[in-house]
Amino acid sequence: MMAAAGTPDWNPGTYHRFRGLRLRPALDLLRSLPPLPEGGVVDLGCGAGDAGPALRALGRPLTGVDLSPAMLDTARDSGAYDRVDQADMASWTPDTPPALIFSNAALHWVGDHPALLPRLAATLAPGGTLAVQVPHQNNAPSHRMWLTLAEEHFPGRVDPDRIPGVLRPAEYHHLLAPLGQLTLWETEYYQELAPQAEGHPVRRFTEATFARPVLEPLDPEEQARLIAAYEAVMDSVYPADAQGRVLFPFRRMFFTLTLQDSSANSA
Repeated sequence: MMAAAGTPDWNPGTYHRFRGLRLRPALDLLRSLPPLPEGGVVDLGCGAGDAGPALRALGRPLTGVDLSPAMLDTARDSGAYDRVDQADMASWTPDTPPALIFSNAALHWVGDHPALLPRLAATLAPGGTLAVQVPHQNNAPSHRMWLTLAEEHFPGRVDPDRIPGVLRPAEYHHLLAPLGQLTLWETEYYQELAPQAEGHPVRRFTEATFARPVLEPLDPEEQARLIAAYEAVMDSVYPADAQGRVLFPFRRMFFTLTLQDSSANSA
């Protein structure tokens, strides 16, 4: 998970509260990879390194890249990475062309995808793959209500440029299909969120990621007011069962872009 430039650092403990649910899309993306050419693997926006052990199993030199020092410390301690580099994904470039750039739940924190994605693809080795997963949940109540209620209670306080977002699937297809072999799909995960010691499970799930730039401009009292208003809505939209569990649909978008290997064609 890539920290945005100029924002407070990520908290690995808070992010890991739902580690298993966040890891599953990464494993689904990994299972969808085509055969790779020679070269290393880059976990771009690696966060705390949750996907590191699975990527390590590819048997390639593995580099983790993230902007958050706290997350990188945890990733380094995992032992899965040959190296970890602190860098802003918006401007990062590899030292040597990798066989795979793997980015799980990170690209939505970086803007200007029409410039970013072709630039990343151009750094790949011939026949290499760019593999990406991003949440596609902004129109769901879990995400939309943070912004609606913040604007209602504290108008103008949230910077819209800091809210993570993605393009429409058709826009990614138009942008990436001319560059290579593109596979694009969505999956909606019906996640069962366990009861939390404090607060609605959906609030606890979203506050560590999407809600960070919504809550950060507010003082503690204002945050408490917004959280109370948000939880009141969540209780009706995502009701808990008798044991306090919540079924939480969460949509994610995936794509793999594989470049043509011109050397293979000329052999």
